[in-house]
Amino acid sequence: MADYPLPKFHFQVEWGEGGNTDEPDLRFTEVSGLDVETEMIEYRDGNSPEYTKVKMPGMVKFSNVVLKRGMFQGLGSYGAWYDTIVLNKVQRRTVTIKLLNEEHQPVVTWQLNNAWPVKIQSTDLKGDGNEVAIETMELAHEGLITTFV
Repeated sequence: MADYPLPKFHFQVEWGEGGNTDEPDLRFTEVSGLDVETEMIEYRDGNSPEYTKVKMPGMVKFSNVVLKRGMFQGLGSYGAWYDTIVLNKVQRRTVTIKLLNEEHQPVVTWQLNNAWPVKIQSTDLKGDGNEVAIETMELAHEGLITTFV
């Protein structure tokens, strides 16, 4: 096995209980926003002999994850999941994103806990364009667990 960086173009997305989903096919062209950040707390006691602040780790903050895919005739949109949002209730799901190797086995796995759609964006239309129609869904979540296999 050669020591090369992992390519990022072979991945898989799953959501729902045991892969059970209302979507017939979960093929995506892009996944972004797989990052986590620890907010910093600065503190200085009034009678400290140092004239600097102490920096401590604070709350953990997760970015929203954006999924993009091509639009297909007859293939449902993200709307079914988005339509579960009613007032302060929404259907939350576990979303698993897997970076795959040449044998289609996961090498890195990201798990989004309690994910739900906050934004759906349809494709833009352009009369002189020569691109594929892409739809986008943005997910909020309450935790990102990264596992290296």
